[in-house]
Amino acid sequence: MRLIELFSREATALNVKAQNKDAVIDKLVDLQFTHGNITDKDVYKKAIYAREEEFSTYVGNGIVVPHAKTPVVTAPSLAVARLAEPIQYNADDDDKSDLFIMIAAPMNGSLHVDILARMMGLLAEDEFVEQLRAAKTEEEFLDLIDKAEQENFGNESFTEEQVAPSGYRILAVTACPTGIAHTYMAAENLQKAGNNMGITIKVETNGSGGAKNVLTAEEIAACDGIVIAADKNVEMARFDGKPVVITRVADGIHKPEELINKVLNGEAPIYHAKGGAPSESAGESAGSSFYKHLMNGISHMLPLVVGGGILIAIAFLLDDYSIDPSNFGSNLPAAHFFKTVGDAAFGLMLPVLAAFIASSIADRPGLAAGFAGGVLASSGVSFVSLTTGSTPVSGGFLAALLAGFVAGYLVLFLERITEKIPKAMDGLRPMLIYPVGGILLVGVVMCGVNPIMGAINTGLNNALASMGSFGILLGAVLGGMMSVDMGGPFNKAAYLFGTGALAAGQYDIMAAVMIGGMVPPIAIALSTTFFPKKWTEEERNNGFVNYVMGLCFITEGAIPYAASDPGRVLPSCIIGSAIAGALSMAFGCTLMAPHGGVFVFPTVGHPLLYLLALVIGSVVGAAILSLLKKNKR
Repeated sequence: MRLIELFSREATALNVKAQNKDAVIDKLVDLQFTHGNITDKDVYKKAIYAREEEFSTYVGNGIVVPHAKTPVVTAPSLAVARLAEPIQYNADDDDKSDLFIMIAAPMNGSLHVDILARMMGLLAEDEFVEQLRAAKTEEEFLDLIDKAEQENFGNESFTEEQVAPSGYRILAVTACPTGIAHTYMAAENLQKAGNNMGITIKVETNGSGGAKNVLTAEEIAACDGIVIAADKNVEMARFDGKPVVITRVADGIHKPEELINKVLNGEAPIYHAKGGAPSESAGESAGSSFYKHLMNGISHMLPLVVGGGILIAIAFLLDDYSIDPSNFGSNLPAAHFFKTVGDAAFGLMLPVLAAFIASSIADRPGLAAGFAGGVLASSGVSFVSLTTGSTPVSGGFLAALLAGFVAGYLVLFLERITEKIPKAMDGLRPMLIYPVGGILLVGVVMCGVNPIMGAINTGLNNALASMGSFGILLGAVLGGMMSVDMGGPFNKAAYLFGTGALAAGQYDIMAAVMIGGMVPPIAIALSTTFFPKKWTEEERNNGFVNYVMGLCFITEGAIPYAASDPGRVLPSCIIGSAIAGALSMAFGCTLMAPHGGVFVFPTVGHPLLYLLALVIGSVVGAAILSLLKKNKR
């Protein structure tokens, strides 16, 4: 690393007018901030003053080199201010000063000392200093530094600090099943924690729009270790041989410093990818592994559920029920188009769910068997129906779950029993043995268990259809579950129950689920608006965003508030959501779309009553929350 790499045109100012020391420091800090490597300008400025109090940074010959080493600096940088008129920087300085070079250094060993040593080596030459004072433009000023450094030191680095070629000591990947909120919240908190600790960090997000800020092979090879904060599987083979911490996305939100320290302290186990399939993290429980595989399937299924479900809902909205009640949704040509396209997407829901659960377990070889198992689960075909000609009964969502796990572990079984075949026949494994054997075996299993799964699915649907007054209680439970962990396992369980009921034609349950997920952000937004003394300035400023997130059915907008005060926020939101869900069921509201918030309200049965239930639940949640919260100073 050379000094010239730490300067920039934007951080160099000539002929600056400043009357005193404070004015010069203010200007230099502003210039440093243009580098984009200081996370808190005020903290950095305090560090500069603290260094000045220890010992003046005046070095003679009208030159001052203020510097600070602080965690809020993420990468080293230099800023220059050359004054139009010299000032007396300190009362006891030998003369006035006009040339100021400020150093910003991270908490990275003696890097700031190395920068200072190289800089002082150049500034010791009076002729060079006079050339800097005579430079007409910022470009000329920086060219002089580059030339002098090249003549004196060549391309020799000024530091022996071990800096990764990529510039990142820690790499991270975040991913949640929906890829909307948790993914980016975990990424932001890991980035902030790294910055505060003076650790360079890069975070890849595996969101709903695909992987962003993707880690390169060079960065992976050079880093100290990797943090994987994910509730679904991510591409892991690239990390083979590196220290890797694998944990939940929630830990990335709530424990970022702890995760980074595990890597820095050598506590991260070395990751080994086996046979191309993702290996489990050390000590990962069976429940955690099950949840991760399940969420991988659900995250790939959700776009089909949402897209297909909303198109089907639009079909019902456009159609005329009186033409042919038995063909409602397809009577009119426009409605028939939306219904056909929506049904095509919705029909892929169960095969895709099973396929990506299987691929999470067995990597790519599991896909074919998973797809086949999902199709068999959806159709309900069995040995009984094949031999007697009876009508198959679909096993529904539960059968597809079973098919995904069965397919994944059957393919893993095939991988292990064929490990010792001659190497010349290795090419037969992925091209012949896995697809043929996997599809055949999962077909045998599903044709055997489909009658049982079909009976369970039929019984569950009949129970839902006959709940009557218990529907209000179910609405309250599901609505409350949407607020328990706001995007976590309880929230996802309630949502999946709603989508399963939707596929079975039970539209009131989905309405209760969605309204329960809309309440928490809106309740918090109402409280920040009407009870501002209960919240910090930052919380109040972000409150308005929660109106938008709540109305769009993005429950995760409430997470930062719940994380900072769970004892008050969670009970308030759970009660508000439970009330809204119960009222939705009591009012007989229905919803044919599995997502969309206010944008799908036109498809809701009894939309005005549904809106009333949302308002009541949100107001009750906001009122309880505001009573529980204490005033902020």
